[in-house]
Amino acid sequence: FSAGSKPFFWDRLSSSLTAPGNNIHSGMKRGCALNYVLCAVCTATVFLTLGISVLYLHVPPSPRLSHITILIWVHPFGVVAPLPDCWKQFQIHGCTITDDKHAYRQADAVIFHHRDICSGRVRMPTEPRPRSQKWIWLNHESPTHSPRLQKFDRVFNLTLSYRVDSDIYVPYGHLIPVVNGSGSLDQTTSLRRPSRLLAWVVSHWSASHARVSFYNELKRYVNIDVYGRAGKPLKKGREAVQEMLRDYMFYLAMENSQHTDYITEKLWNAVRAGAIPVVLGPSRQNYERLLPPEAFIHVDDFPTVEELAQYLNKVKQNPDLMKHHLSWRQNYSVHQSYRGERFCQACKVVRRTRGQTSEVPHLKDWFCS
Repeated sequence: FSAGSKPFFWDRLSSSLTAPGNNIHSGMKRGCALNYVLCAVCTATVFLTLGISVLYLHVPPSPRLSHITILIWVHPFGVVAPLPDCWKQFQIHGCTITDDKHAYRQADAVIFHHRDICSGRVRMPTEPRPRSQKWIWLNHESPTHSPRLQKFDRVFNLTLSYRVDSDIYVPYGHLIPVVNGSGSLDQTTSLRRPSRLLAWVVSHWSASHARVSFYNELKRYVNIDVYGRAGKPLKKGREAVQEMLRDYMFYLAMENSQHTDYITEKLWNAVRAGAIPVVLGPSRQNYERLLPPEAFIHVDDFPTVEELAQYLNKVKQNPDLMKHHLSWRQNYSVHQSYRGERFCQACKVVRRTRGQTSEVPHLKDWFCS
């Protein structure tokens, strides 16, 4: 309790002992009062114990938790990156992440990246799988760009992807509620004074993509600045897109294909930079699992591309409409996941499911659903 404050039971005790007619110097009443005090002390002890228990939850987990070793069979796309310290970075205790194949027999689980094993570029283990070891299927690409899924029916025990129904769910990003606006998205972009209307960053240009067809239609009505391999050069680095977007009111966050839960860093780059994302991907309802409904503009909100263009110009000229799409930012910050986080989250699930046996019977049917 804070200094000067009294718990509810203390006030009840004081009023009882000082009430008119309660002469606590008499033996019997003194005994009653003593019993009352003892009850109060017991109650206080319970409250104190509960308080200590709550505080205990915030200390590091006990080292007696079972230790888990996760083997990364191959670094995704062959790009070697530093392996995470799960405790220092994510407060996940008792995890060792290794890429040393000599640890295969001792590993509690092995993570295989789909795009590396489906092509045959990387061979699966030839040794028998150790008893109780789990194999984890990792994929953060869309079904359109995940070939030969049917090869891996009944091969894996757990799935790790952006799909919300994965065994190990790690989305590209998510919002975190904040208290009193401290650390909110609004604070980080409050000095923005965007002067340009609309930008798009695209690295893989294909005329067969729905997003390219949509771009070709939209550019008839509004000016679109294109960056990346198909447009203006962009600085290198993870923050380059966000720095560029600080000059723009809107950003085309268009996925290369449209599938359930496939919402990538394209959306979160816009959110972090303070630009209003114009999205083409899964349904509006799917996006609303991750964002407030006013936080984005979905291309399906308008019957025609021309009407969407008209709305963008309307928002540009109307401060109240702009505020409608941005005011939610004062209540949230954003977290974007990265490779090491996926491995540590896998460790948590492997520990929780230790001793359980399961398999993914129809990988393609599930992932393409």
